[in-house]
Amino acid sequence: MSSEGLHAPRKRLSKGTLNLHHAIASLMEELEAVDWYRQRADDCDDEALKGILLHNMREEMEHACMVLEWIRRNNKDFEAMMDEFLYRKGEIAGHDD
Repeated sequence: MSSEGLHAPRKRLSKGTLNLHHAIASLMEELEAVDWYRQRADDCDDEALKGILLHNMREEMEHACMVLEWIRRNNKDFEAMMDEFLYRKGEIAGHDD
């Protein structure tokens, strides 16, 4: 349950904070599922099953991207960071040095 990760009493958190928490918890779950499916596909010696696992992995990627877009649209700080770091050429780290 996503409320398990709350670090402050729920009643003291704003609706926006709770929504962002739900989105972040969901994103983490989707990314974990991507990792699980990828590992299972790599370990699988049945090509038909491997294809299904990779298909499932891509669906989890789709879900993760949908949540990321919701986060971008609903949190200005994330939006600013995504504008700065995503879809840029060159080095990822140290680009502002």
